[in-house]
Amino acid sequence: MIKLLSSIKHVAKSSPFLLLKNRNGNSCSYSCLFISPSAIDSPSAHRLNLSAKDVVASLKDWFKAPNTYLLDRIFSILSSQDQVARDDESSRHAADLALSHLNLHLSETFVLQVLSYGRSSSKDVLSCLKFFDWAGRQPGFHHTRATFHAIFKILSKAKLVPLMLEFLQDFMKHRCSYRVRFHDTLVLGYALAGKSAMALQMFGRMRFQGLDLDTFAYHVLLNALVDESCFDAVDMIAKQISLRGFDNGITHCILVKCWCKQNKLEEAEAYLRGLAESRKPVGGHAVSIIVSALCKGNRFQHAATLLEEFTELNVPMEQAYGIWLQNVVQRGKLNWYLNFINRKKLFSRNVPRLFQYNVLVLRLLREYRLNDVFDLLIEMENDGISPDKVTMNAVLCFFCKAGMVDVAIELYNSRSEFGLSLNRMTYSDLINNLCWNGVIDEAYCVLRNSVREGYFPSKKTFSILAGALCREEKFDRIKELVVSSLEQKFRPCYDVCDSFIVALCKANRVEDAYLLHGEISRINKDMSSKTYFHLIHGFCKSNRGDIAAALLLEMQEKGHKPTRKLFRYVICCLCDMQNLENQFFKLLEMQLSHFEPSSHVFNFFIAGAGHAKKPELAREVFEMMLRSGIKPSLRSDIFMLHSYLKNDRISDALNFFNDVRQRRQIGRKLYSSIVVGLCKADKVDYALNFMREMRNNNVFPGMECYEHLIQLFCWKESYSLAVSLVNELEQTRGYITSFIGNVLLLHSLKTKKLYKAWVQFREGQDETSDISLLGQLIGIFSGCMEANQDIKSLEEIIAKCFPVDVYTYNTLLRKLSESKVDLAFELYDWICEKGYEPNRWTYDIIIHCLLRKGRRAEAQRWLEEMFEKGFDLTERTKLLI
Repeated sequence: MIKLLSSIKHVAKSSPFLLLKNRNGNSCSYSCLFISPSAIDSPSAHRLNLSAKDVVASLKDWFKAPNTYLLDRIFSILSSQDQVARDDESSRHAADLALSHLNLHLSETFVLQVLSYGRSSSKDVLSCLKFFDWAGRQPGFHHTRATFHAIFKILSKAKLVPLMLEFLQDFMKHRCSYRVRFHDTLVLGYALAGKSAMALQMFGRMRFQGLDLDTFAYHVLLNALVDESCFDAVDMIAKQISLRGFDNGITHCILVKCWCKQNKLEEAEAYLRGLAESRKPVGGHAVSIIVSALCKGNRFQHAATLLEEFTELNVPMEQAYGIWLQNVVQRGKLNWYLNFINRKKLFSRNVPRLFQYNVLVLRLLREYRLNDVFDLLIEMENDGISPDKVTMNAVLCFFCKAGMVDVAIELYNSRSEFGLSLNRMTYSDLINNLCWNGVIDEAYCVLRNSVREGYFPSKKTFSILAGALCREEKFDRIKELVVSSLEQKFRPCYDVCDSFIVALCKANRVEDAYLLHGEISRINKDMSSKTYFHLIHGFCKSNRGDIAAALLLEMQEKGHKPTRKLFRYVICCLCDMQNLENQFFKLLEMQLSHFEPSSHVFNFFIAGAGHAKKPELAREVFEMMLRSGIKPSLRSDIFMLHSYLKNDRISDALNFFNDVRQRRQIGRKLYSSIVVGLCKADKVDYALNFMREMRNNNVFPGMECYEHLIQLFCWKESYSLAVSLVNELEQTRGYITSFIGNVLLLHSLKTKKLYKAWVQFREGQDETSDISLLGQLIGIFSGCMEANQDIKSLEEIIAKCFPVDVYTYNTLLRKLSESKVDLAFELYDWICEKGYEPNRWTYDIIIHCLLRKGRRAEAQRWLEEMFEKGFDLTERTKLLI
């Protein structure tokens, strides 16, 4: 993009440009529109169509070092022969011949250039070795210590220590074939191979024979000793270097590195200041080593102060500034960094131009001023300023923010050609934009590669990708990603692991979820209670109550409190297994052994057994609690009572209630429990008797008792009893609940008997109270009274009787839809305007009405919307289709 578009920059100069994405089948191109100031008046604009590869190819020209064609050709020959046959003599001869045809003028400088290019551009190690071997066999050229050092560095970087040692053994056997200092080469070879002991042993033999290392070999050995933390040997070799007068800027850098490796940063700074005070040359590389160490310790501000200090001393600081900026961006501290730059006004100092450009580009990217970023990048290229890693990352971020994700991924895939390594901000931008554009597989590959390279992006980025993979149910990929991150000792955030486990459970892959849970537990990472909830539910659905029970106990040990519902779910699962009693009491024993025995623990099992339709088990637990000397709590009695009532053990429930009378005074909670339980068991006479007993004992019945009794009387069409209870509520409470009001209106739609019972009961009573309005409503809904069918008026009347909810609106919808469908549509809009969410019954009522009226096309449209919301028709409405 830089070179290609700078050629037409004169068209727009500082005018804004617009990047348009054009798609044609599977191909994609970009139109770059340069709009002149008169573009408002003129429809003309200059257009240049570019493919993603065109843009990246242009960038490569800027990113790559100049004059690399010959080097690329050399490695192309070597790598192509690799692919044909690695050990074939004929292919080796073909490579030799192809290289000879290039007419290369071999020299130490050129060989070092080729090897350096191979190392920096991530070419394969075998190609570098083949070139080294080929060069050594050419007439008139002999390898030097510098070329040996270069190939050793390449092997060391690739961690091919056995190959290096084999290489050194071969070198010792054929020492007469090389015109290099034999012992020096062995010392630096063993040093770079990480065998410092052997290097020192070889150095000792040299000194015994009266031989000595030269400056180059001394510094290679010194650096290797620092890398392996052999600090005593470092001091000894450093003294030898000083005694011989070999100390120079390289010595200073290595010693600074030694201080930093020991985390003695103050000593390192003092050492450099001492050099400056004694007017010895201080190199920028030495400063950059301290800056890098400070940044790793999160001491960015102190590093900036050090940069300012040595800038004042006219030390070349371009590398140090670049390292500081790279670390700042890598740690995601861009906002702090830009604010710091503004506060310190570093641009007024003598700082490198590349650093200034990088600061401006990053600031403009943060402000989303993409046009200005574009102009600035072109200006850098025109001014001959070569980009560094920060610039390259900024360019990739630019394409992400501009929505040119295919260009960004093309650039990412070409990163090895110019040594681009991504930082935190760039990885996050690239992965996030790939996810937002739906290119999930590509985003996954980018993140997987980043983990392999030893880098893990931010928690937010990982969460975005994990969420996308979960939505697309690509569980194998995210499982691989999480496991590989754990293996490399990266720890994804709790939310990511939890959400993945939850997604696996929802997809009925509980075994995979459990395996991942085990991986996470190995690193002492606790899961949220929500995750345990889904895991336990998943195993219960799979009828693996034993694992669910173990997870329940583990959940408690981790400090999470399971709900009674979760406990009940596990117990129900255990009760469906073979040897249910063994499984049930095993879990109870584990609970009692891990936690202090109390009625609270026993209550979980009483309630769970009752819900699992095992009242005998519930009673056995209750008796066990008594034998343990633990007094049953009120909840214990209620749960035991429920376990009988839910399983139609009415006589046992009544007997147990009488037993409780002997132990405690019966209050509202126990009375309400038995009244509601008897109603649910369809024992209305028993329930009504206990209701009367409550009133006789001056215990006021709870609203739940009234709701269940009134509902049951309406179902049994005992409307006079229902109306009497409503009247009793008016006298004692002065209001009725939405539940009771909705039940009365629903039955009014079904029959006129309720209204007749109401009129008969209320005859001669005050008809000016709010409760009398309820009678009018019942009359209107049953069709016994005429009324204005204005929605607002009806809603106002209802609101005076009881609080309106979505069920009330649905009942009103049924009433209005009987006469006019259009009124139903109007009420639907009214419901939405009021902030209520239409439910299954709302849609079913409208569709039922439309089908009855023969308006099937409209019904089909409503049905599609209903299905989109995840609802289904009732059986009653399905009959009309």
